[in-house]
Amino acid sequence: MSDNDEIGRAPALFDLNGRAVIVTGGGSGIGKIYSQCLAACGVSVVTADLMQEHAEGTAKEIRNSGGRAVGVAVDISDEAATLRMAEKAFSEFGRIDGLINNAALMSTLPRRPWHEIPVDEWDRVMAVNLRGMFLCCRAVFPQMRNQGKGAIINISSTRVFDGTPNRLHYTTSKAGVIGFTRALAREVGEYSIRVNAIAPGLTLSETQLASSTPSYLEALAKGRALIRPQVPDDLIGAVLFLLSDASAYMTGQTMSIDGGKTMH
Repeated sequence: MSDNDEIGRAPALFDLNGRAVIVTGGGSGIGKIYSQCLAACGVSVVTADLMQEHAEGTAKEIRNSGGRAVGVAVDISDEAATLRMAEKAFSEFGRIDGLINNAALMSTLPRRPWHEIPVDEWDRVMAVNLRGMFLCCRAVFPQMRNQGKGAIINISSTRVFDGTPNRLHYTTSKAGVIGFTRALAREVGEYSIRVNAIAPGLTLSETQLASSTPSYLEALAKGRALIRPQVPDDLIGAVLFLLSDASAYMTGQTMSIDGGKTMH
């Protein structure tokens, strides 16, 4: 093969056209940005969201723009609901190539000392952020195994590396995402299913802006090597890379995307 042939193959490595991807929490916030960008790349998108109006609203916007999308209402902590989500994806698009485990409880959680966190709030965070991720992976696994290929992206947080206080349950759940990602990658690798994670810094999504004061956001930005606010578009490149064949030999990894606040 000539050098020109090798160069010609490069764009194909990033080509996602014709694939089908489920985005949990895909109807609003950062998940909506993921859904829209994937659709623009020719991906058939399942916008899975707790709120039916958000799920279908984003899917309708994508369809009106010429893309392919279907909205599905799902509580990811409910096993039956996640199975219906996977069944809908397959019935609509005939395949499941990717899953982005984006849905999580965070922005609605009050910031408070760890010993003041109600036990039922702790349990709910774990039910959504950890059990929900587990159930979604299990729901798509049979189809990915049958296809002999798949890519799963789990969303962690650089809070894990910083030890950011006052939402201990959230930070703990996002640490669990990294362990889950590593162990699952070893269990499904024989089927050519890849499992990776991204760890964003605090990102100025619509939900984050609604729950944070300007002074809090300004203080967080100061520790970054790239001294500007982080926005949802900063995460898109990593997501597209991890879903594509450009990362075909990468699994079990966690990519930090926070402007250089954490380095490892």
